[in-house]
Amino acid sequence: MQRTAEIRQFEYTQRDFERVRGLIHARAGISLGPSKVNMVYSRLSRRLRALGLLSVRDYLNELELNDDGTEWQAFTNALTTNLTSFFRESHHFETLRQHLQRRTSSGPARVWCAAASTGEEAYSIAMEAVDAFQSFTPPVSILATDVDTQVLATAREGVYPLDRIESLDKGAQRRFFRRGIGVAEGSCRVGDELKALIRFEPLNLLDARWPIRAPLDAIFCRNVMIYFDEATRREVLARFAPLLAPDGLLFMGHSESLLRANDLFRPCGRTVYRLAGAAS
Repeated sequence: MQRTAEIRQFEYTQRDFERVRGLIHARAGISLGPSKVNMVYSRLSRRLRALGLLSVRDYLNELELNDDGTEWQAFTNALTTNLTSFFRESHHFETLRQHLQRRTSSGPARVWCAAASTGEEAYSIAMEAVDAFQSFTPPVSILATDVDTQVLATAREGVYPLDRIESLDKGAQRRFFRRGIGVAEGSCRVGDELKALIRFEPLNLLDARWPIRAPLDAIFCRNVMIYFDEATRREVLARFAPLLAPDGLLFMGHSESLLRANDLFRPCGRTVYRLAGAAS
């Protein structure tokens, strides 16, 4: 740390890094490993430049004195990792389609996308719902949330480079996206019909209260738990359980396991889970 610090623009010590680890864990449940020293410096440097500060220590001091929450959100945004794509882990969407089509309850199906990032996952859920019911007004309501307000702004706007939709078949590209022209050439915008199915809202999974109404037919929380320690994972999963309908599904990422929460959920597919007490 010391040798690297000599060529850095801002003063940054191992003690600063440990302090950052504690703050982001308390704020968002994210557990930063020792290898993230340089990542933390790179991301926080942008905030130091914006605020005209000279050291990470000074930034953290100001952060802890800040009561309005604005800089805390910027801090969280800076340290949040967002990696997503349309129909990532495509098998989940086929399972979702079958689940929605089998559903017999009255009222719209309710799906929570709990780590929406820049929106690709939520829009993929919406596309699957449209295809499942062959209608742009399917009986499906989607709530998409994320702790990072910057990526949520991108999700709400629904504008992406064209290469982001290259993996979709041509029919889906034409149905769900509008290609930019003129100054917008090279980009595409999600169609208004698809946007109408989704409500994007900020939410921190560590908040004491979630504005989520039960029962939910499905929860997507993929590739999030890998950033939490075991106690935080258990806490979040325990709060998911009472929100799911008796036949509801929980979708997790391919690298995540619920082995230590088998009293709450049991597998019913490839990284898809049901409530432990639910009927087969």
